[in-house]
Amino acid sequence: MRLTTKGRFAVTAMIDLGLRQAAGPVTLAAISQRQEISLSYLEQLFGKLRRHSLVESTRGPGGGYTLARAPADITVAEIITSVDEPIDATQCAGKENCLGEGARCMTHELWASLNVKMVEFLESISLQKLVDEQLAKGFQAEEKPRLKRAISSMPVVKPMRINAPNSVFALGNVYSKM
Repeated sequence: MRLTTKGRFAVTAMIDLGLRQAAGPVTLAAISQRQEISLSYLEQLFGKLRRHSLVESTRGPGGGYTLARAPADITVAEIITSVDEPIDATQCAGKENCLGEGARCMTHELWASLNVKMVEFLESISLQKLVDEQLAKGFQAEEKPRLKRAISSMPVVKPMRINAPNSVFALGNVYSKM
């Protein structure tokens, strides 16, 4: 069984979100930069996570994503399956046709049992546990940078208003009145 980047990146991004959401919505651009995950890939993953009610989005300035539920109520299995990542070690995706025409391979039961154990294991790990592990390692979220107004050393110069004709026709009218 191989866990693809879809599942790995979704779990990583959710941990990042769980660590930082106390400061407000977290942007995908910030997660992308910190975790070195493509922004377009994160947009696809978070679309699926949102459809499965794991995250909520906030639009506009100061917007981003927050967890839709408490991190203790979100399991790793939910995150992985919500991004269409199957948790399956069998060759036949559980259809029992490993060798075609309904014939199972000799190790089908072994891999099916492994599937059950993997799902049980991933369901036993909450997002909160993963966040707590990062905090125990000494993780500290950086504060959001405060936006400052730009102050220029150059004085603001208002444009001069020129009272002149703005078209050839207006120019013709000026000269015809002279």
